Formats: sequence, structure tokens, C-alpha cells
Amino acid sequence: MKKIVCTLLFSALLFSCEKKEQEQPQIPETPLPQQETPKELELKQVSFNDLQNWNNDNFQEIVKAFKASCARIKNEKNRFLSNSLIQIPTINYQKTCNLFEKENPQKNAEIKGFFEKNFTPYAIYQNGDNKGKFTSYYESALNASYTQNSVYKYPVYGKPADLIEINLKDFDNELPAKRLVGRIQNNKLIPYYTRKEIENTKIKAPVLLWADSHIDIYVMQIQGSAVAYMPDGSRVRIGYADNNGHPFRGIGSILLEKGLIKPGEASMGKIKQWLAKNDKLAKENMAENKRYVFHRLVEADGPIGAQGVPLTAGRSLAVDKKFIPLGALLWLETTGPDQEKIEKMVIAQDIGGAIKGAVRGDYFWGSGKDDILEKAGKMNSSGQYFILIPNNSENNR
Repeated sequence: MKKIVCTLLFSALLFSCEKKEQEQPQIPETPLPQQETPKELELKQVSFNDLQNWNNDNFQEIVKAFKASCARIKNEKNRFLSNSLIQIPTINYQKTCNLFEKENPQKNAEIKGFFEKNFTPYAIYQNGDNKGKFTSYYESALNASYTQNSVYKYPVYGKPADLIEINLKDFDNELPAKRLVGRIQNNKLIPYYTRKEIENTKIKAPVLLWADSHIDIYVMQIQGSAVAYMPDGSRVRIGYADNNGHPFRGIGSILLEKGLIKPGEASMGKIKQWLAKNDKLAKENMAENKRYVFHRLVEADGPIGAQGVPLTAGRSLAVDKKFIPLGALLWLETTGPDQEKIEKMVIAQDIGGAIKGAVRGDYFWGSGKDDILEKAGKMNSSGQYFILIPNNSENNR
């Protein structure tokens, strides 16, 4: 393998093939946001033959998702894709997207050939380790109505009118690019309401729908989106809009720490069953997760991810955008909840509060009810991925 040391302050496409000591990068024409000092990353160039199952993937399944990401990337103004620490010049990705549109490969071999010709795969290492944790998520389901009654009595909130978001860097370029969420009280910005406060206070937020289960709303907030089954048989898609800015704490961790469930009962499906059977304890413990997610109604083929495109079952991955650019092609190698191999191309199209690290992913399983929840909730696997970087720069030709 050809080793490329990533000091994280250089573009992934401007790496030398020699080991280098860390040095100060030249200031780009468009200043990038200041980042926290990251842990050391390494990118190691590999060949497509090093990717497990590369010759057997169904590349036709990735085309629609790739085109959707390209459509967003074409309008991106950042000098580097997503301003992530692995810096890929946006213009290079735009050129590759335009080339794909021009050539319009249709057959599986043609699509595979395009990727081989126009991209180079790199293994990602953080602190010398290329292995990471891979979980999965899905688009949940709930029963809901536009009208409140004795059955549909739990509100699905849209983004509150009094929720204010600020970025410290907007006030001082020397400050970190940190997002703060709050509300005004007595002419002072204070943290926004916690989950417990929201559920016990009439907040200034539109009610999009009324659901028949507060547990289903909670699961929807963890997953980020849901499909609402309406009384007339129609379906309404609910997407992520914003959150209250408080840190996320997993319900599984809360219940395990208190000994309320056993380690073998920590899958999301089993946790949901426990919550339904222990309503009072459920409310008390769910409130310990102060993070509250607000939603919006969307019209799309699938749930909308952080990149702003519909997610594709089995082909979309939530990543840590601090490291991995949204829209980047990745080759994923891990195992599913039943130890089945998952070796395929995916695209970084989403993020998640618990997805932290250079080698960390949340695999989008698809849409469904409790059967899909149980499958997605069981996945907790070791694995790795490779980032595919466009070849259209001087150093990569």
C-alpha cells in the first residue's frame, strides 16, 4: 500500500506521497472555519482489488443516490466539500459529477468502470486504527392524525418560533465554529427548553400532527424521521427540522446503567417493548435524554438526510461530517445484525448525534415498523470504509 499521511490541514487531493512533518498550510483564498485540533488521521491509498467484493457489487443501485448527491454538490459554495477535515476540493467533485452525467453509464460494468477510472480509494486511519463501529438506523413509523382527540393526543412539533441558533464564528473569526441553540428571556439568550420542559410546557411551536404514542415519537426523534400512517389510509412523511441544542443521551445506556434492562435486551426493538410495558418509568428515563428533535412534513421518495437528499436503503450512510464530507463515495466493509457481510458502495448523506469519529458509520436500513426497528436496532459491528477521491487533480493523475 502507498501511505499518505494526513495532517488534516491539507487537502486530501494535495497530499504528497512522502511522509511529512506537520507544517502550517497556506491560507486558502476562502478562509475555512477554524477546527478543534484533530487527532491524527492517515489516508492509505489502496487499489480497487483490495476492496472486498468490489467485483460483485450491484453498482446500478447507487446511481440514483449518487446523482442526488451530485445535484447538491453542484450548488455547493465551499472551497472544500462540506468543509470537512478530509478536504476534497469541491470543484473536483463537481467536474466528476458533470462527467458522470455526460457519459451516463447504464450497465453495471460501465458504472463500475467509471468509478475505477475517475476515483482512487483510500483507507482511513485514526490514531493508527482503520477499524470503527458501525450501527444502523431506519425510518420509523407511527400512527397519526391532523386532528387531536382521545386517541391522537401526543403532539409532533415543528421548529419553534422562539428557537434561536447562533454560531460563535459569526461574531468573531477567532472563535470556534460552534452552534448554540437557545431562546430569549429577559433580553438574555439562555439554553432552549429540555425534553422534560418541552413535554410539560406549551412551547411556541406548530403542531404538525397528533400521534397515538409518545414512545413512537421518541423513537422517531432518535431515528430522525418517520412515516405517519393516517386514519384514512394515507401516509405522510415526517423529516428532521432541528433540535433543542442539548446533548443526546441514548435510552439504552440510561436503562443499562440503572439495571432496568440486561445487556442482551439493549436492542432498540426490545427497548421499545420495555418502554411500552413500563409507562411511568419510561417517561422518567426518556426525560434524561435532554435532546428533543423537531420535525417538518416533507414530500420525497425517502427520508431526507443531512445533505438534503432522500436517503436510499442500503446505500446511505450517516457519518461524522467533521471528518467525512457529505456526498463522498465510500466503500463499506462490515457485518449486519445477523453477522451477514455488508460489502458495498455507500454515500455519506447523513449525520447523527452519536456518530463521532473518522471511522464511524450509521447504515440506513430503510423504512418500516417494528420488524425493521428490531433488525436495525441490533446492528453493532466492527468494520471499516474507504473513501473514493476524484482523480481530477494534478497529484492524482
